[in-house]
Amino acid sequence: MQVEQFYYNNDQGTFSMTHRQAMSHNMVHNHFHSTYEVFYLISGERCFFIKDRTITIREGDLVIIQPNILHRTTNSSVSKHERIILNFHESFMLKVNDSFFQVLYPLFEKEYVIIKFAPHDRMYIEKILHTMMEEIQRESTGFELYLQTLVLQLLIFCCRYIEQNDIVSLEYPSPVHERISEVASYINQYYTENLSLSVLSEQFYISPYYLSRVFKEVTGFTFVEYLNSVRIKEAKKWLEQSTLQVKQIAKKVGFGSVTHFGRVFKEVTGHTPLYYRKKMKVL
Repeated sequence: MQVEQFYYNNDQGTFSMTHRQAMSHNMVHNHFHSTYEVFYLISGERCFFIKDRTITIREGDLVIIQPNILHRTTNSSVSKHERIILNFHESFMLKVNDSFFQVLYPLFEKEYVIIKFAPHDRMYIEKILHTMMEEIQRESTGFELYLQTLVLQLLIFCCRYIEQNDIVSLEYPSPVHERISEVASYINQYYTENLSLSVLSEQFYISPYYLSRVFKEVTGFTFVEYLNSVRIKEAKKWLEQSTLQVKQIAKKVGFGSVTHFGRVFKEVTGHTPLYYRKKMKVL
């Protein structure tokens, strides 16, 4: 059961904000996009799988994820939660300041960063986020420009926080999680090759049946879902950043058939490769 409290997406598709309070929620679909994501957990607990590892996110934690990084959230032992998510395209912030990413390099030098705020700092973060929602609801003159400055305030505060505080290294919940993280890292490195459960089971000395079951339990993905998502994620980058033909991209990311590639691409993203390329050129 869940209640969507708040949702906003601007006309250009370059900024969105959602606020949800739910008793339980598991993301159904594989999730990656061309925007930066800021995930702030107001209360509760979530299991967050990001790229190749599972991390437990708790009340007051903030996660910043770069574009095209595969991630998915699932219930933890505490399924009731409240969270706010911001998504913004780089073009949304470059309108404010051309040096945006240079100034905030500590936040964006890694594929994702997790910040665990102290209680008094959480009050400041939550004040900025609630001000954003109030601005969106009022739609007063210049509210989108003000949203940009509020996002900038939030990120500058996060950047200064990690510069002034020691970021605790993330531990694996269990040896099984660490092992599956190694498997996921291997897939990320060798996704262009002819990978299968049997190949991975030989590589990591795990039975195919056990690997299949545990991989799903730890990551929330089946092996095929994860491999396809990694391949399609990389294909999206080529569509955005190159002029290669679709059939060339399909081959580069490990698909033997362009027809199969097109079908999987649409299953994962909801669109055809050509549609997606045209859409990205608009931003």
